[in-house]
Amino acid sequence: MGAGLIGTSIALALRARDADVLLTDRDPANLRLATDLGAGRSLEGAEPGLAPAGEPRPWSGDAPGPASAGGRAEPGAEPVADLVVIAVPPAAVAATLRDAQARRLGRVYTDAASVKSAPLAAARTLGCDLGSYVPGHPMGGSERSGPAAARADLFLGRPWALCPAPETAESAVEAVTELARACGAEPVRLSPADHDRAVALVSHGPHVTSAAVAARLAAGDPAALRLSGQGVRDVTRIAAGDPRLWTGILRHNAGPVADVLDAVAHDLTEAAAALRKLGAGDDASADTMTGLLRRGNTGRDRIPGKHGGPSRAYAVVPVVIPDEPGALARLFAAAETAGVNIEDVRLDHSPGLPVGVAQLSVRPQEAERLSAALAEKGWSVHG
Repeated sequence: MGAGLIGTSIALALRARDADVLLTDRDPANLRLATDLGAGRSLEGAEPGLAPAGEPRPWSGDAPGPASAGGRAEPGAEPVADLVVIAVPPAAVAATLRDAQARRLGRVYTDAASVKSAPLAAARTLGCDLGSYVPGHPMGGSERSGPAAARADLFLGRPWALCPAPETAESAVEAVTELARACGAEPVRLSPADHDRAVALVSHGPHVTSAAVAARLAAGDPAALRLSGQGVRDVTRIAAGDPRLWTGILRHNAGPVADVLDAVAHDLTEAAAALRKLGAGDDASADTMTGLLRRGNTGRDRIPGKHGGPSRAYAVVPVVIPDEPGALARLFAAAETAGVNIEDVRLDHSPGLPVGVAQLSVRPQEAERLSAALAEKGWSVHG
């Protein structure tokens, strides 16, 4: 329910495992695009619970039986699906859950909203069946929105928070755990309150600080903006998110996010004061800046690496790459031929030039071998 970035990505991941996925969205254009992408078939107009001939059956559990596709379920009707994923903004989760349960769309329900306490409280107030509802949050996303940005691998190796209520049945938690793993994610169980504090620290707070930095550029001198490098692009990338969507998210996690921003503001206030003193010749103020920068190094190093493991230091192999179709694919193919796995990649574009630099992150022991192999294939390798 909801064929945007998250809902469509979940659907694509399940379709890759031969699941039968029904889709619904209040925006017909989103629904059409999601179905055209192969994410599933429309709930509206589909024979409830029955896959067309040749279509795969649902991804888990017994095959569901017939039920009403709209309004309230007929007495004794079987659910339409094994599991219903509610991928709508936080403010709409509770009402959507109530409607879905009234229609008996599923046996188990979960959501994908990025806050958990407020939607759960609203669902309890509306009298939803919390026994079959598992509040969830797949920790994958993009600065872009809508089904066009969806990817089947969006959640691969990412945490998927499960935040059941005291009333939630353990069998429902097990079903949503299976869903998360089917999407390639790692289920993490925690309370709604702990979840909201965590995402304030690692997601919501950083989004606001990114927006604050990007807002400084809105009235910036065009000549100054021409000097923009990868650093400012990295810091402001997530500021490209939908303002209306993010206002709704922040509204429902306002307290924890405000706490994070207060702490950031304190650091920035101290840094600004130290810089003014430093500019006036007070060299002792440099210690304040050094301390903040070192704490930044420490915090950055604590971010988990690939697959949730410890952060690793990689060697970077810079390669000049032409700005033309297929260039990046050829570069990756050359690395594959050399037997080197690219752990990460960053593209730096050269303003006004038809080339850029691909920064390939690899294991340190493989950097020299990759450099030699690429140079042999005619690539311009630096560093």
